[in-house]
Amino acid sequence: MSGTNGAGASLNAERRARELDELDRRTPVDVLVIGGGVTGAGVALDAASRGLSVVLAEKHDLAFGTSRWSSKLVHGGLRYLASGNVAIAHESAVERGILLGSTAPHLVRPMPQIVPLLPGVSRGDAAVVRAGLAAGDLLRAAAGTSRHALPASRRIARAEVQRYAPAVRTEGLRGGLLSWDGRLQDDARLVVGLARTAAAHGARILTRCAAEEVTGGGAVLRDTLTGGTHQVEARIVINAAGVWAGSIAPDITLRPSRGTHLVVSREVLGGLNAGLTVPVPGEHNRFVLVLPSPEGKVYIGLTDEDTGGDIPDVPQASEAEVDFLLDTVGTALREPLSRKDVLGTYSGLRPLLDAGTGRTADISRKHAVVIAGDGLVTIVGGKLTTYRRMAQDALDAALERSGRTAAPCRTRRLPLAGAGSAAELGAVRAPRRLVRRYGTEAAAVLAEAGGDPSMLEPVGDGIAHTRAELRFALRHEGALDESDVLDRRTRIGLVGADRQRALPVVRELLDR
Repeated sequence: MSGTNGAGASLNAERRARELDELDRRTPVDVLVIGGGVTGAGVALDAASRGLSVVLAEKHDLAFGTSRWSSKLVHGGLRYLASGNVAIAHESAVERGILLGSTAPHLVRPMPQIVPLLPGVSRGDAAVVRAGLAAGDLLRAAAGTSRHALPASRRIARAEVQRYAPAVRTEGLRGGLLSWDGRLQDDARLVVGLARTAAAHGARILTRCAAEEVTGGGAVLRDTLTGGTHQVEARIVINAAGVWAGSIAPDITLRPSRGTHLVVSREVLGGLNAGLTVPVPGEHNRFVLVLPSPEGKVYIGLTDEDTGGDIPDVPQASEAEVDFLLDTVGTALREPLSRKDVLGTYSGLRPLLDAGTGRTADISRKHAVVIAGDGLVTIVGGKLTTYRRMAQDALDAALERSGRTAAPCRTRRLPLAGAGSAAELGAVRAPRRLVRRYGTEAAAVLAEAGGDPSMLEPVGDGIAHTRAELRFALRHEGALDESDVLDRRTRIGLVGADRQRALPVVRELLDR
């Protein structure tokens, strides 16, 4: 197994300009996709790999919206199983297995997660959680994911909890419940990988292109960099704009829900080596997750806040959400975290279909495909783990509605750019940190240094990323400006101080 690499997968300003010019030939395309998040990029890859001509239009940048604000988990749907949504849980487990084993094994790896059995977790509660984890094991097996890929859950002793999570309270600790799930190296990197793989199959990936006057037969694309417009006729139009889908398809009513995470240093948690699942006091089946990232940060989340009014480009955490997360995780720690430990926050909006009443936390996460009278297809709901199935369902519905035919879906076994087997990834001659981020393309990232040793040095104190990585982002990953590089291709921008240290280096590379 080896993912698509090479020039065909490279996205950059030059390719964008060339492909924008091609739009003016007024040749209809088979599929116009609106939205460059994980679902839109997934649709573009599905369609292009079936042999259809594809244009993806994104108003901002790849992974600009909700797709970059996740918990970075590829999870098997245990929460949905607990609430009786067996079909959604099974779908999540199946898609997790596909990402782990076929499409993105370089970006998705197993991660241990622990529920510490502290005094706040009664023996009855622990029994319920243990039964849920056992059901999750059955779900994993039913999805075809082996115990080698994701080990079975088990009860662990107090000492093992402390080895995994040294910062956990010891007073009253009765041990813990250990399970395994999938962890993404980075959610935005998954989106970029999807888009680049779609590009290698011929899709035109056009960022900074706002879709206007959208119908089931096409749209006007406005280049937000130049102001120029391009009329695109399409046999199929799929609206995958996430929380902005309603602005394109007015008949769609969404009820966005804000999910907020805190970013802290791994050191303040004693070198956390596993995810922690901390029950929310007084709530049934609701938890706060403490998730270590491969880059030395820890993400603590998440909330579920009903969000009305205009949809912001970049949602902001409320003070109440920060307090809630700190207070909840503090119940499991020897030394509670304080505001000074928070390096940054990030928030995303879930594109939930409006169910009318109740809490947003209770709205189904099942995705929906909605087709307007003029043929415009909208895909909403769902979650990052199930993006591939969402894309397939949207395209299948669009093909059926239009009466067009295409090759069968290939994305269950189609490796993304940089993907490789364990043996292939192990043979890459590059630092392991780069292999974890770029897979089989890690050597190509090193080559961006061009023999200049300074290009392989970190861009700032406490920042692992090198100049070669930033250059690779500009030359091959479609980054057009400093925000694309810092906030999506590398995620340096999650910590404001790191962003300021790296900013001069990015501007220097852009000037070149």
